[in-house]
Amino acid sequence: MASILEIDGLKKRYDSGHEALSGVDLKIEEGEILALLGPNGAGKTTLISIICGLVNPSSGQVRVGGHDIGRDYRKARALIGLVPQEIALEPFETVWNVVRFSRGLFGKPRDDAHIESVLRSLSLWDKRSAQVRELSGGMKRRVLIAKALAHEPRILFLDEPTAGVDVELRRGMWEVVEGLRARGVTIILTTHYIEEAEEIADRIAVINRGQILLVEEKARLMARMGQKELRIELQHKVDALPARFADQGLELIDDGQAILFHYDTRGDRTGIASLLSELAGEGIVLRDISTRQSSLEEIFVGLVSEDAA
Repeated sequence: MASILEIDGLKKRYDSGHEALSGVDLKIEEGEILALLGPNGAGKTTLISIICGLVNPSSGQVRVGGHDIGRDYRKARALIGLVPQEIALEPFETVWNVVRFSRGLFGKPRDDAHIESVLRSLSLWDKRSAQVRELSGGMKRRVLIAKALAHEPRILFLDEPTAGVDVELRRGMWEVVEGLRARGVTIILTTHYIEEAEEIADRIAVINRGQILLVEEKARLMARMGQKELRIELQHKVDALPARFADQGLELIDDGQAILFHYDTRGDRTGIASLLSELAGEGIVLRDISTRQSSLEEIFVGLVSEDAA
């Protein structure tokens, strides 16, 4: 699949000497959802701001749909929709006018049918005549998304789009995102709700201290770096595990009523069968077993912790 966004050797050093980005390389494919994860201060917002033409890079190249953001700024920017973290809207203007005006800023001809479609898809149609100041925080964030979609961009940046949004609106917002992907729009998402990235993203990029630590398909990443946890419920409480299990990484929990066993999904053998046999040999009777896969959040925290070490 063709890359719609190409970033090569991107650096940003501020006059203070702080290097926000230190050689970022990234290619994003058309029609995918990429989750850009990183702790506060990792460089996420700086990267997005440079791509969108809000901040000048110190060096490196960014091409959007083949257009260099420096030489062909207008053509590149016309392909991008940006939903920022901050809610900055004209409070006394109507929702309809705010969104329609945004389309005009990109030189697009008037298209009331498109504006109506966008507002309906975001459950804003009933609020089209309301002033922005009358809306809740979650609805204002939806207006930001409508503004970003007004000029029919091919790439949509969502910078913490569900911050302050209730669960119902959040679910509806992700349904909208899925609809956009179905129409071929490329989505780049930053979020502190990592479970959202785990659910919706095709690929995961992790950035920390201005560098991309990895870019990988979500399923492959979780299979490669994830661990599984086996929980063994016991028929009878035990006060301690026999000494022979000391080097097997077992953990006695729930006041001796259960055992945790962590194993690597990449290994040829998990060791589960032999473990269960050995426990039975020691007279430890099992009542139930269950497994749990490491979450994306656990993988992310581990990556960032390793990078900071």
